[in-house]
Amino acid sequence: MGFGHVEIGTLTPRPQPGNDKPRLFRLIEDQALVNRMGFNNQGVDVAAARLARVKSDIIIGGNLGKNKTTPNEEAWEDYRYCFRKLFPHVHYFTVNVSSPNTPGLRELQEKKPLQQLLNGLVELRKELHSEAHKPIFLKIAPDLEKEQLNDIIDLVFSTGIDGLVATNTTISRENLKTPQSRLNEIGAGGLSGLPLREHASEIIRFLHQESGGKFPIIGVGGIMTPDDAKKKLDAGASLVQLYTGFIYGGVGLVGAIKKELAGS
Repeated sequence: MGFGHVEIGTLTPRPQPGNDKPRLFRLIEDQALVNRMGFNNQGVDVAAARLARVKSDIIIGGNLGKNKTTPNEEAWEDYRYCFRKLFPHVHYFTVNVSSPNTPGLRELQEKKPLQQLLNGLVELRKELHSEAHKPIFLKIAPDLEKEQLNDIIDLVFSTGIDGLVATNTTISRENLKTPQSRLNEIGAGGLSGLPLREHASEIIRFLHQESGGKFPIIGVGGIMTPDDAKKKLDAGASLVQLYTGFIYGGVGLVGAIKKELAGS
């Protein structure tokens, strides 16, 4: 299909079924999705065994999370377990503390618990020794205030992680064309797609400018066209990822983006 890298997950130490179905909804009028998957996966051990059989040389990222039943004060153990299991099989890591679909998870974005978590993963990376440097990225929510974003920038520098993924899905439902009655029927979940496009770009631009462009940002959020991808890169992203745009644009969107970027 032409992708340059694939990020898998979110993975947790123990298997979990995720939230009750239905848990994924299309907002066609808005070219958006609402999901509340809840980190449904068969556990990191199963994923690691599959990755061990991969023959491709494509860049693979491992997205790390915690189990729903793990208290926040013990969350660091879940992230370390997943990190250790995936270390031989992935090229980079994404620490997911920003999904709105695991109760209490976003509390880990507060400065103190986040610093402890990231410091622990950086130390673990040193212990595991690898000839190839395996970057650690932090995935952040689009619902953070500027003060919190500045704290995140400080944490990147103070902990020694390598960059950010901006952004995850939003809990906002502002300025949607979908009727409120339908939104009420759907209920909770993270919104992705076109409504997130401009705000995600604003966050990327803010992070890039305030950090002096000193770390890479993986841009994601509302990339529906080749021009959207270009604007994410212009805002300061080093790489881009697709989710909802891939649903509405199909396989051809990847090639169209690459063609546009090659000609720019």
